[in-house]
Amino acid sequence: MEMSQSHARVVLHITCSTKGRAASLKDLEMRKELYKYQAGILKEIKCHAILINGVADHLHILCNLHRTVSIAELIEKVKSASSAWVKKQGTQYAKFAWQSGYGAFSVSQSKVPEAKKYIANQETHHRKMSFQEEFRVLCEKHEIEIDERYVWD
Repeated sequence: MEMSQSHARVVLHITCSTKGRAASLKDLEMRKELYKYQAGILKEIKCHAILINGVADHLHILCNLHRTVSIAELIEKVKSASSAWVKKQGTQYAKFAWQSGYGAFSVSQSKVPEAKKYIANQETHHRKMSFQEEFRVLCEKHEIEIDERYVWD
C-alpha cells in the first residue's frame, strides 16, 4: 500500500527588534551565542535556521518554516525562549525584551543566497541605515503597508 506524503518548502526572512530598539545586544560574542541558542529552538520545532544575524538592536532570521508550524508559533517560541535565555546572561540583561511585533517575509528558494548575503552583512549595512529605515524598506519591497503609530514599541 502506498502512503501519501506532504511536502513544503517555505523560506522566511524574519526580523524583530529589541523593545524600544534599545542597543541591548552590543556584546558580539553574546550575540553569537544567542543566535546558536535560537537556531536550537528552531531545530526543536523543525524550522531549521539557514542564517541568524543582527546588530545591537535587532536580528534577522532566515529559516525554513515546517509545514505544521505557524509563523506566529515560530516567532512566539523563538522570542519567549531567547528572551529568558538573554536575561540569564548577566544583570545587565535583567530588563531585556523583544518588541511585541515582528516582520516575516517570504523568500523564494532562488533568492535564498541573496537573503543570506544581506543578513550576513548587517554590521556594514547598519552603518548607513537604522532598523526603522530598514524595516520600512523591507515592508515596501514586500508590499506591506505599515501604520507608523503602531509598528514601533
